[in-house]
Amino acid sequence: MSLTILDGGMGQELLARSKRAPTGLWSVQFLLDDPDLVREVHRMYFEAGAQIATTNTYSVLPDRLDHHGIGDRLDALGILACTLACEARDAHGSGQVAGSLGPIGFSYQPDKAPPAEQAAEAYAPLALRHADYVDFHLLETMSSVEQARGGVMGASVTGKPIWLAVSVDDTDGSKLRSGEPVADILPLVAEFGVAAILVNCSAPEAVSQAVELLQGTTPVGAYANGFVAIANNFSEIGATVDLLEVREDLDPPAYLDFAKRWAASGASIIGGCCEVGPDHIRALAQHFKG
Repeated sequence: MSLTILDGGMGQELLARSKRAPTGLWSVQFLLDDPDLVREVHRMYFEAGAQIATTNTYSVLPDRLDHHGIGDRLDALGILACTLACEARDAHGSGQVAGSLGPIGFSYQPDKAPPAEQAAEAYAPLALRHADYVDFHLLETMSSVEQARGGVMGASVTGKPIWLAVSVDDTDGSKLRSGEPVADILPLVAEFGVAAILVNCSAPEAVSQAVELLQGTTPVGAYANGFVAIANNFSEIGATVDLLEVREDLDPPAYLDFAKRWAASGASIIGGCCEVGPDHIRALAQHFKG
C-alpha cells in the first residue's frame, strides 16, 4: 500500500518556536507578524519527510477576521498563506500543497455553523482564492454532516480535488462531535466524489475507532491532535489555545504506535494535527518510507 505523509500542526508549532503568547487570531497572527516563520515551519515539515504542506489558512475565515476588525485583509492573508506554502514546496523540490479550509462558526462546535447553503457561499470565494496555488482543498475539523456538506459544496466550485477531514468525539470515535455516527459522512463523500476522507484534530484513540468505520472505496487518512481534551470554555471566537491542556504521553514513538494501527486498519494518508510537530512527522516518514 502506498502511504502519503501529511505535515503536522501549524499553529501550536508556531507558538512553540516563537515563544509568544497565543491570541484569538491563532495562527493568523503569524501571517501578520512573522510570515517568515510560517514558511520555515513548512520547510521543517518537508525536511522531516512530509509530502504535503497544508496552507496556514485554517482560520483565515470571514467570521474570524471580521471579529478582530481585519475582515478587509481576508484576500491578502489567504494569498500570503498559500504563497508561503508554495515557496516552501518549491524550495524543497517536491510535494503538494493542500488549501486548508477550517470550520465557520468555531472549531468543535458544529451547532454554531451556518446552514450548508449559507456556509457554501462563504467557502466558495475562499476556495477560488486558493485554487491558483493549491493542488487540492482540505476541509478540516468538520464536526457534523451539515457542516461538512457546506464546506464540500463551497469548495466544489473550483473543480479541484477535495479532501474532507472530520473531527470525532474524543471519548467515542464512532461519533462525530455532533453526536451523529461517523459513518453518516460516507453518503456525502460519495455524492460529491470526495477524493479522500480523513479524521483529524481528535484524540488518537478516537481516531483509531473512526478509521476502521470509514473504510470503503475512498482513501482514508488520519491526523490526530495532542490535547488532553477540548475544554468546555474553548467555544467562542476569541478563545485562545492556552485553554487546552497538552498531553504528556504522546512523544514521537507513542504517536507512531497509533499511526501503525491506523495504517493496519487501512489508512493510506497519515500526519499530525495540533501539538504534533516535525519530530513526530520524521518518525512517521522514517517508519513508513524508510
